Amino acid sequence: MALIPKLALRQAQSLVMTPQLMQAIKLLQLSSLDLAAYVDKELEQNPLLERIEPSEQRSETAEPAAPESRTAAADGWDGPTQAEAPQLTMDRLDADFGNVFPDDAAPAAELPKAAAAEPGDWSGLGVGGAFSGEGGDIEAYVAERATLGDHLERQLAIAVADPADRLIGLHLVDLVDAAGYIREPLETISERLGSSIEDVERVLGIVQTFEPTGIAARTLAECLAIQLRERDRFDPAMRTLVENLDLAARRDFAALKRICGVDDEDLADMLAELRALDPKPGHAFGSELVQPVVPDVSVRAASDGSWLVELIADSLPRVLVNQSYYARVVRTAKNEVEKTFLTECLQTANWLTRSLEQRARTILKVATEIVRQQDGFLTYGVAHLRPLNLRMIADAIGMHESTVSRVTANKYIATPRGVFELKYFFTASIANADGGDAHSAEAVRHRIRIMIDAESPDDVLSDDTIVKLLHGGGVEIARRTVAKYRESLRIPSSVQRRREKKGMAATT
Repeated sequence: MALIPKLALRQAQSLVMTPQLMQAIKLLQLSSLDLAAYVDKELEQNPLLERIEPSEQRSETAEPAAPESRTAAADGWDGPTQAEAPQLTMDRLDADFGNVFPDDAAPAAELPKAAAAEPGDWSGLGVGGAFSGEGGDIEAYVAERATLGDHLERQLAIAVADPADRLIGLHLVDLVDAAGYIREPLETISERLGSSIEDVERVLGIVQTFEPTGIAARTLAECLAIQLRERDRFDPAMRTLVENLDLAARRDFAALKRICGVDDEDLADMLAELRALDPKPGHAFGSELVQPVVPDVSVRAASDGSWLVELIADSLPRVLVNQSYYARVVRTAKNEVEKTFLTECLQTANWLTRSLEQRARTILKVATEIVRQQDGFLTYGVAHLRPLNLRMIADAIGMHESTVSRVTANKYIATPRGVFELKYFFTASIANADGGDAHSAEAVRHRIRIMIDAESPDDVLSDDTIVKLLHGGGVEIARRTVAKYRESLRIPSSVQRRREKKGMAATT
């Protein structure tokens, strides 16, 4: 068979993941806070993008601006059209971008008052005599957020004067983790610093007297012991209780009473004191800020008994593309590099507005279908939660499962029963013993909790008994599944619950 060159024409279909498409997929799974941070970054880099603030209004003293053609970024359902866009223009647009594309020199009458002031006029100066048209930056006066390490180092500088001991103390402070514990053995620390184990233990004892109480402990028992000493409650009985925390975790109250030499009332008081202590004192100085949950969708009841699903506008960034500004500055471009930069900025801005609009519409579409599927939950509660998976939603709205998965990730919905993550409504199904509709796993967990909460000290339900009761209610479930659901609810076993309930009954 001879090998000869030839030309052939073929036609084929393929899916190409362009950078824009990959970025759109990334935007789809971002939370509202992460999306706001991404849009803020784009606003800093792209001069053709402008933010629409909810309370933004045109200043009465500003001169009428020329009509501008803009492309509105969607908040999903009520974004401004191009005809409405001039009403949403930002004030002093030329001043905002004048440093990037300077126009002719401004007349002296338009200069800021501070720039045209007399030599003796200091009204336009900020703090320290530096010129500032709007005065000093208030953020410069905000107190620094103290960290756990900074807090301990300040106390170390006061408590320890010897340079060698202070060096050991600084090293120990660096080893304190976010929970407030030192996990590394003292022998390793002593060998690393070239000091004796006695010196390390002595400095550690000083550090353990710092605030918050219980800091720099090596174990949970030591942390609780430090806090009890501070309260002058570390007597022999309490010491024995702290040394046998494993028995307290197993709720073996009979063994605890025997080794501590106390009665039921004293043991109950001692356990109450332990519960009042802080097992992780370092968390008072958490290094990471806790991000609040911001709902993306809200659900409210309509007058006709249905449910109204709406996007929350405050959680969706809204931006505009300034087409007129682009048309003006592209004419003044001096070379192809500047024209290419402006063209790329325009393409990126248009893509971002379309992606935000598509993202909002997709979230609303998925949330609406979830509400339709879980109508019983909104009306009657968690006991009526239906089994639901991604495929059911994807088939109903004509999307792929991966798209639904990205939409429901890190998104929250505000309902009359509270704020829930969209993924909360996707639960596994448990077969019906009578052949009827399947039960939701979350609803079965709820039934297990209700059963256990209603049990009496003389009739504690075992896992086998719960299985029988659920079978009587039409739920086909195995014992190991009941044990798994009970552990996920952090409910102890029937033996531990029986000990705890009898101990509580004896104290009362």
